[in-house]
Amino acid sequence: MNWTAVKEEIQRINRRLCHAGMLLLLPMMFMTAGDVVGRTFWRAPVSGMVELSSYLLSVFILLGLAYTHQVRGHVRVSVLTSRLPERGRLFLDAVTISLGLLIIGIVAWQGCLIGLHTSAVSDMLRIPQWPFRLLVALGAFLLWLELLIELVDTIGELKRR
Repeated sequence: MNWTAVKEEIQRINRRLCHAGMLLLLPMMFMTAGDVVGRTFWRAPVSGMVELSSYLLSVFILLGLAYTHQVRGHVRVSVLTSRLPERGRLFLDAVTISLGLLIIGIVAWQGCLIGLHTSAVSDMLRIPQWPFRLLVALGAFLLWLELLIELVDTIGELKRR
């Protein structure tokens, strides 16, 4: 299996997981609207709605991290680097991507450890927190893979220059 095929497969997985996370926005929207209507007209909010919304929102965000990086959707400040020669910019990109790999690797590792060793549940609905904490590890690992793809591409571009 060549690098291009691995890269495309990782990116395909990230796109699908992002779309799965986006599908969770619909039930969250309807539940929030139902909560607002119930609170406004009948003075009866849906119990645990804030808790459930925060869990669904965390799933949406964590499954979308890697895809957002894949499509270059994160904020990027290039005031300094845009003035550098191409080779200098690529070198700085490789350094910052390497630092990102280190930091995101630690987040994935710690997310996995915390997720596997937690027995906490939510206050109102008693939802176990371990799946959402493991989702931090999954989201970070997928972002780590995207950063690795970018690092390999940047080093390849640096070698070509």
